Amino acid sequence: MKNLTRFKLSMLISIVMVLASVSMVSAQLPANQTKFTTSITYQNVGTATANVTFQFFNEKTSTSSSNPTFQLNAGAGSSLFVGSLTGNQALPDNFQGSAVLSSDQPIVATLVQVPQNTTTVKNRALSKGFASATSTTLLATVLKNTFNTNSRFSIQNADSGNVDITLKIFNADNPAAAPITISETGIPQGAAKYYDMATLSQISAATFNGSATVTAVKSGTATAANIVASVVEYGLAGSTVSDVKAFEGVSDGGAPVFMATALCNVFGGQTTAYAVQNVDTTTANVSVNYSTGQSDTASIAPGTKKSIIGCDKLPAGTSGAATIVSSAKVIVIGKVFGGGLATAFLGENTGNTKLALPYVRWCNDAAYAAGSCQRTFLAIENVGGAAVSNVTVKYQDKNGTVLGTHTIASIAPNAKANSTPIDAGNSTQLVEFGTAASNPGGGFGGAVIIEGPVANLSQSPVFNPK
Repeated sequence: MKNLTRFKLSMLISIVMVLASVSMVSAQLPANQTKFTTSITYQNVGTATANVTFQFFNEKTSTSSSNPTFQLNAGAGSSLFVGSLTGNQALPDNFQGSAVLSSDQPIVATLVQVPQNTTTVKNRALSKGFASATSTTLLATVLKNTFNTNSRFSIQNADSGNVDITLKIFNADNPAAAPITISETGIPQGAAKYYDMATLSQISAATFNGSATVTAVKSGTATAANIVASVVEYGLAGSTVSDVKAFEGVSDGGAPVFMATALCNVFGGQTTAYAVQNVDTTTANVSVNYSTGQSDTASIAPGTKKSIIGCDKLPAGTSGAATIVSSAKVIVIGKVFGGGLATAFLGENTGNTKLALPYVRWCNDAAYAAGSCQRTFLAIENVGGAAVSNVTVKYQDKNGTVLGTHTIASIAPNAKANSTPIDAGNSTQLVEFGTAASNPGGGFGGAVIIEGPVANLSQSPVFNPK
């Protein structure tokens, strides 16, 4: 019998289904009042056809709501729009839960938040699934009415049997303050517990800027248990119209941390910000070293975070990458904002010679100008000590067929290169990549494989709504 690859998908499914079940809202409301439906995009990175099963769980119960199964060719990428499930597979109204994907081939998965019935919120927040879990998960930033944003996050039980969790929330604006501690018991296997910073009774202040750590044990014991976590940030009234973004919890920190994107006022005003959380027991003395030669520094108390804005040191028009070094272990969330764009991505401690991206999209100029679609821009960083040559970026349809390959001649150490589908050619399948025009028989699905023959690589996708 082949081993099963199992992915845990927490929060994004449940949050969007909760929003999708409430009454209709005005198209002019901000992201935190907009309805979303989740599309789970997944890619078979194995060598044979994969049989993939999705198992959905209601929040804090062991009840499985739906168990659809699909086949996926080797190298292929597909998607499951959870609102499209019908019959006995349909998720109920007001569904709030989590999911586990099982496969007999290795897969990667990305959850995509798709806004519904709105003309203002166009961004699609992304978060990846987890193939492994640990007893601690770290959230570099959690917000309440800060930066015009509220955070919602969930903790999923990725162990066997029930688990108990302890959540500690640290105040970034008052690092000396004791963390706010919240406990939850009896979370069943596969299920998740949700937290909304806007409504948490333990946070009485009107605004809060912080970070969080979560630990888990098997219920009623002191034995460590495995969990995963995800965060979605929703823009409030007056925020950027596309301001919704997502990122994952991290099991541990480290240094250095590689950030594949560092921007200051480029492409219509886009800028990066890094949320750096000290997850160690001593003060972290941090240096952000940009690939363009500038640097920034910060001193961060244990458990707390600081925000580092690209334009504080980078001149306007800068597009590069960054390497963050620290005297203590840190985790970093990168955010891109401005120019109608909002996205988030994890900083990485290491790179790989092969990277897989299940969700990549592109569209023609007229559709993009009309605001009816999105475009994906990939930033690929060389985190090795020498230049890397002939990096290939393969754009594949939903069946795994390579529609075009973008070959990047060279990337210097700690520098980045960019790629889009049209860098691989100008065929209809690439100009309309990931849409019905690029796939035999129609339907959505577009995935990418990035390979570097010499050095390790890190990447961050940016989804640019018009």
